[in-house]
Amino acid sequence: MDFSMLCQERAETIDFTDESDDLIAKAQAGDVAAFGVIFEQHSRFVYKFIYAMLGDRDAAEELMQETFLGAYKNIGGLRGDARLRTWLCGIAKNLFYKDFRARRYQNAGSTEKIESFNLADNKNLLPDREFLSKELNQVIGAALSGLDEDKRTVFVLKEMQFLSYKEISEITGFSIPKLKTDLHRAKIEMRRVLRPYLEAKK
Repeated sequence: MDFSMLCQERAETIDFTDESDDLIAKAQAGDVAAFGVIFEQHSRFVYKFIYAMLGDRDAAEELMQETFLGAYKNIGGLRGDARLRTWLCGIAKNLFYKDFRARRYQNAGSTEKIESFNLADNKNLLPDREFLSKELNQVIGAALSGLDEDKRTVFVLKEMQFLSYKEISEITGFSIPKLKTDLHRAKIEMRRVLRPYLEAKK
C-alpha cells in the first residue's frame, strides 16, 4: 500500500477535526481513510526520526513506508493507553536497527565504511541555530554514527525530536534513569568528537 497516495484522497472521506482516539478507533475498525489521516499527521515525525538515525533520504523514506505498513497491519493491537506517536516510533526504531545491522553485516570484511550521516537536507531536520553549516552537520552525523544503539536512540529522540523521557521510555522500554545516564554519556561523547572541529573554527 502506498500511503502517500492514500493521503491525497483522505480529505474527501474524513473530517480532520476528529480526535486521535476517534481516528485510531476508525482505523482499527478497518477505515483506510482514517489511517490515511494518521499517516499524514505522523509521517513527517517518523521520517525525521529515521533520517536522523540513518542519514540516508531514500532509505529513510523506505523505512518510513515500512513503518506505516507495519502499523496498518497491526493497528488492532494498539492498546488504548499507548500514545500513537510513541507506538509508531517504536516500530520505526525496530525497523531501523534491523536495517542498520543488515548494512553493517554486509559491509563486514570489506574496506568500505558504512556511509556516515548527512543531516544537512532541505527539510530543515534540525534547528538552524544548532547546525550552522553542511560541514558541521557531517561532523555531527559522523559523531552520531559512533554512538552505540542505546545512546544514539535517546540522543536523537531527546535532543533532536524533543520527546519527553516518559515518551522515550515507552518507545525503548528502558527506565528513565537509564535514559538519563545514556543521554549524559552521549552528550559527553558528542562534545569530545565535536570539540576539535569547534576549536578549529574559533
